[in-house]
Amino acid sequence: MTCEDARVDVRVGVRVEGIVQGVGFRPFVHGLATGLGLSGLVGNDARGVFIEVEGPAGAVERFLDGLRERPPRLAVIDRVTTRKLAVSGAAGFVIAGSDASGERRALVSFDSATCDDCLREMRDPADRRYGYPFINCTNCGPRFTIVRDVPYDRPNTTMAGFAMCGPCAAEYADPADRRFHAQPVCCPACGPTLELRPAADDPLHAARKLLADGAVVAVKGLGGYHLAVRAADGEAVAALRARKHREDKAFAVMVPDVAAARALCEVGEAEEALLTGARRPIVLLRRRPDAALAEAVAPGNASVGIMLPYTPLHHLLVTEPLVLTSGNVSDEPIAFRDADALERLAGIADAFLVHDRPIHVRTDDAVVRVFRGRTLPVRRSRGYAPEPVPIRSGPPVLACGAELKNTFCLSRDGRAFVSHHIGDLENYETLRAFEEGVEHFRRLFDIVPEVVAYDPHPEYLSSKYALAQELPTVAVQHHHAHIASCLADNGTDGPVIGVAFDGTGFGTDGTLWGGEFLIANLRGFERAGHLAPVPLPGGAAAIREPWRMAAAYGVPDDLPVADRPAWDTVKGMARRNVNSPLTSSMGRLFDAVAAVLGVRDKVNYEGQAAIELEQLADPTEQAAYRVAFDGTEAFTVRGADLVNAAVDDVRAGVPAPMIAARFHNSVAALIVEGARRIRETTAIGTVALSGGVFQNMLLLERAVTGLEDAGFTVLTHHRVPPNDGGISLGQAAVATARSQSPSSRSPSTWR
Repeated sequence: MTCEDARVDVRVGVRVEGIVQGVGFRPFVHGLATGLGLSGLVGNDARGVFIEVEGPAGAVERFLDGLRERPPRLAVIDRVTTRKLAVSGAAGFVIAGSDASGERRALVSFDSATCDDCLREMRDPADRRYGYPFINCTNCGPRFTIVRDVPYDRPNTTMAGFAMCGPCAAEYADPADRRFHAQPVCCPACGPTLELRPAADDPLHAARKLLADGAVVAVKGLGGYHLAVRAADGEAVAALRARKHREDKAFAVMVPDVAAARALCEVGEAEEALLTGARRPIVLLRRRPDAALAEAVAPGNASVGIMLPYTPLHHLLVTEPLVLTSGNVSDEPIAFRDADALERLAGIADAFLVHDRPIHVRTDDAVVRVFRGRTLPVRRSRGYAPEPVPIRSGPPVLACGAELKNTFCLSRDGRAFVSHHIGDLENYETLRAFEEGVEHFRRLFDIVPEVVAYDPHPEYLSSKYALAQELPTVAVQHHHAHIASCLADNGTDGPVIGVAFDGTGFGTDGTLWGGEFLIANLRGFERAGHLAPVPLPGGAAAIREPWRMAAAYGVPDDLPVADRPAWDTVKGMARRNVNSPLTSSMGRLFDAVAAVLGVRDKVNYEGQAAIELEQLADPTEQAAYRVAFDGTEAFTVRGADLVNAAVDDVRAGVPAPMIAARFHNSVAALIVEGARRIRETTAIGTVALSGGVFQNMLLLERAVTGLEDAGFTVLTHHRVPPNDGGISLGQAAVATARSQSPSSRSPSTWR
């Protein structure tokens, strides 16, 4: 472009797609354009943001560069398209009214933690929002949990019932103000209010006093109710456990700042970035031996889930570490509607700190940990949903997910919208939350599914829902979905050597799988190897009582684990295959070894025995047990070898931490050996690790190290969890791939 060309006036229409609503994008565009002396307009519509910009060509180019390179911190730009328009000569740059017509493609931002500017105002006695627990601006505040519809405008949120006062309206209309077009903008004169039940003149002060005195306080947060007690108060934490019927599973702890987090746990650079970032998940951290926490906060667990305040209310309430756990009775979904919360939590909470801003979508806190500097999701929810994961383009798909740790996924046009955490579909309330969530996502993102993907397990409620939709269906085997979710998470189609280790999933042969080596791409898979199947005596009872797996693996009767009244009966069930379906589950192998070591006879939550076995392991121990592989083309791994080796070590008086470590080392070694065997026949050099077992950080680290040392490229999760919370993404990715290549599912076509 010549200097003369740069001075010629042009008018350009711009379409911006991505997360560009509710993130201060229109104010940003207004400031960028006026700063360059350009005229035109910007507005929201059902597809995203539309812009018309007019002025010298050089300034318009600088505008487009700034649009792409310096967007607001919460914006995610997927696509910018331009078209030439006729020069109008109109002066000024304005924010146009929103257009709700047309196909909905606009994305919704996640709920963002309170920004530093708002915190400064909230703490300034001279500011009109001093001490206001609902302060927000274009850079922070509620988004996904308050959105009813798009475009993202106040009438389409739960703030619609709060009419702006004069000063707030002036800020909203002022292009120079940080709250210019901030949809949830409010103040003490016109916004939501706080209330304590039983009533108090100063709800916040009274709630803090109740907590200091050992009370359990229900607190209405961003996506639902929490139950709070002082984390250092052993009696209060024990009372909360008893009332909530949550025997052992760890509670999350909210601390006022990073310094308080460091006083309790080891916090690395990556962990600090997560704790202080806009998403503010619960981060699993290693607990310090001298941490001032009640033992009942995380019994038997060396890790603690820590989070920092992410709403103004939390900043005002949390002056010391508080347990802040989901407001529910164990196994129920989190309460988010006021009347329901007051009824369901009445027997748990001594008081309720509530407010009158409705929550539209119940959303639990996200849970993550750090693996090699990257995020490893454990529960993807608030702060992450509904941000889409890119996948192949294809027909609109509804993927219904698994039974436990359920999420659903709706996809179209190369975007997979994985839902917030729904939970275990074991009761009516959770199933209703699932159904309501699907309908909300369908409406919000204007997705009319043409295909429904589901897990072929005949008893999953999510699968029964899928089959009732009267649409074409795609059944996706559970462990293939795990590997496909890892592929989609990493933006690749495969093929890979997929290692899918979890509790149980319905296999194509009618048995319960869970220790699988697959040759897989997004279209299909071949079962290349697996743990040798063993009986699951009593079915689900064996999942609740790990000692049953020790019996199934033939542990001798003279060990302490055999000292059970029903030992002989259960061993006989396993031997005769009475009420004992076969399983190749790696999770159940962990249970058997945990029982041999006396770690856990009965679990109170899923995976407890394996978690405690990992906690027990001595990380300095490098020895491993030998395990045999039978067969070549489709090998089996003798898990019994590991149980027998652990038994021999117990008899030899080897300390339990060393045995636990040797077992972990052995599982890592068998992963490497299994992958090597498959590489020899396929030349595939990439391994994808998925399934709930890979939440075990000791195993994950040793498996990845061993695979990399053996020359493999290793894929792990970083956007969705390796557990069943990622299944829906895998189902959507498989259904999409099969719609494009329905006849290319034979493994022989992948190599």
